[in-house]
Amino acid sequence: MLDHVGFQCADLAASAAFYDRVLAPLGVRRLMDHKVAMGYGADFPDFWLGEQNSGEGFRESHIAFKAADRAAVDAFFAAAVEAGAEVLHAPAVHPEYHENYYGAFVRDPDGNNVEAVSHGPA
Repeated sequence: MLDHVGFQCADLAASAAFYDRVLAPLGVRRLMDHKVAMGYGADFPDFWLGEQNSGEGFRESHIAFKAADRAAVDAFFAAAVEAGAEVLHAPAVHPEYHENYYGAFVRDPDGNNVEAVSHGPA
C-alpha cells in the first residue's frame, strides 16, 4: 500500500548513524545519500530521513519495520540500546495485537516511536 515514508530530523547525521546501526539486523541499509536526505531499504529506498525544513515543533511518529523472525527483533533491540535509544518496550509477545506478534519499541534520536516486529511463531 505504501511506496515510502519519511521523517524530518533535527540532526540528520545523528539520525542516520542511529538508523544505519538499528536497521542492519533487519537486512536494511542506506541505499541513497543526497546529503539532505537518506534513503533506506533492502532493495528499494522505502524509508527516508531528511533535514527538518518545514513545520514547527515536534509530533511523534510511529513506524514498524518488518523483521524476518524474533531473533532479528532481538538484534534490532540490542543495536538500538547500544546506540543509546530510550526503551519503550523490550522484545516481547503482544497478544493484544495477535498471538504471534513479537515486537520491540524504542525512541529514535528525534523522539519517534520505532518498532521492529515479527508476526511468525517462536
